[in-house]
This record gives sequence, structure tokens and C-alpha cells, in this order.
Amino acid sequence: MRRTIPAAVRDGQASPGPEAAGRPERTERLRTEFPFELPRGYVDETGTVHRTGVMRLATARDELIPLRDDRVRENSAYLSVVLISRVLVSLGTIEDIHPGVVEDLFASDLAFLQDFYRRINAEGHTRAAVTCPSCQESFAVDLAGGGRLGES
Repeated sequence: MRRTIPAAVRDGQASPGPEAAGRPERTERLRTEFPFELPRGYVDETGTVHRTGVMRLATARDELIPLRDDRVRENSAYLSVVLISRVLVSLGTIEDIHPGVVEDLFASDLAFLQDFYRRINAEGHTRAAVTCPSCQESFAVDLAGGGRLGES
């Protein structure tokens, strides 16, 4: 079997990739889902607290569809509720996340999810700069690490 070498490689403008040396090309996978732990947790109708969950990256459709929602048209603050409900993959054992679930979150948990959404979609990471209250040392923590603040 004859292998075709791109002109740029033949002309010395680019180095051949691993596939040219007989190795399979490694493709980089995009991380699209991010685990999190809520500060307080969602309390369902049975009293069970759900703290851990997974949020996926938003698509353009996720950001456009809520704009057609009548609840969002009447109250623009409702946009984040609908948007967050679209990108939550799971919350504890709950897999059917709808705006009603997000409405029942504690305010601190909703604020956490809004910030988490911004971090993974706009900034591309889940790290946050923090300062130790005791020693004033600055460092970064990974919000998707699954651990609670203060735990290592």
C-alpha cells in the first residue's frame, strides 16, 4: 500500500505526524462533562440531600432555546434557571433535571452552579484563585475536584 505524504511535509514545512512513522495518530479528546459538589445540596421531596452532580458544556442551542421560553420573556432572571436545568446531566441520583428542580435549589447552590457554568463554558476550566484565610497564601483550587473546601 502506497502512503501519500502531504506537500507541506515533502517540502520541509511541517514534520510528519505519528501516522507517517507507522504509529496511529493520537486524537485529543475534549472534556465535555464536569463533576461538582454543591455547597449545601438539593433536598428532594423525600428529604434526601443530593450534593454531587455533573454539568456538561453548553451548546449554542442551550443558550438560544431558553430565550423563547415564556417564563424567560416575562422575567429575564429566569434565564439562568432554564439554562442551568438544560446543562445539568445529573444531581445525586436525579437524572431528569428540569427548571422546577433548579428553582428549589438553595440560593448559594444556584450561585455556585452559575459560577461553575461560567467557568467551564467561558473560561474553559474549573480552577479558581483563592487565598488561605490563615496564612494569606494564594493558590488555585479545582472546583470540579469533588472535594470540599478545606479538604486535601
